[in-house]
Amino acid sequence: MQVFHMDHHNSLVKLQAFLDGSGKKRKYDDGAQSESSQATSNLGDQPTKRPPGVKAAKGASGKRSIADHQAVAQFQTMCSIKEKDLAVKEKDLVVKERVSKMFLLDSLISKKDSLSEAEEALKQKLLTEMLSN
Repeated sequence: MQVFHMDHHNSLVKLQAFLDGSGKKRKYDDGAQSESSQATSNLGDQPTKRPPGVKAAKGASGKRSIADHQAVAQFQTMCSIKEKDLAVKEKDLVVKERVSKMFLLDSLISKKDSLSEAEEALKQKLLTEMLSN
């Protein structure tokens, strides 16, 4: 039974080393963690031990916040550019609509034949609209 336990333990250690990517075996004393894995955290002047299974925070967290601020600034810049682009597109749409109405009014005015009732009403509506703007 002890041989099975040792083989099982060795297999788990090899599997763990493979999954970690280190390729090195970890040495355990009946499941106890080594001194290097029991790192201390320095909060103030008193170093404290972390509970088992809790990893230390990485020191690059300050750099990450700078990158986050830059990403937020870039996103805000893109949003403001998009808003300006949308405003320009809306103005273009209004101008295109006005040009379309002017073209329609021009074709109604230059028509040689008499206008139908609907065409006359549209002509009057477009004239009123163009003169009021």
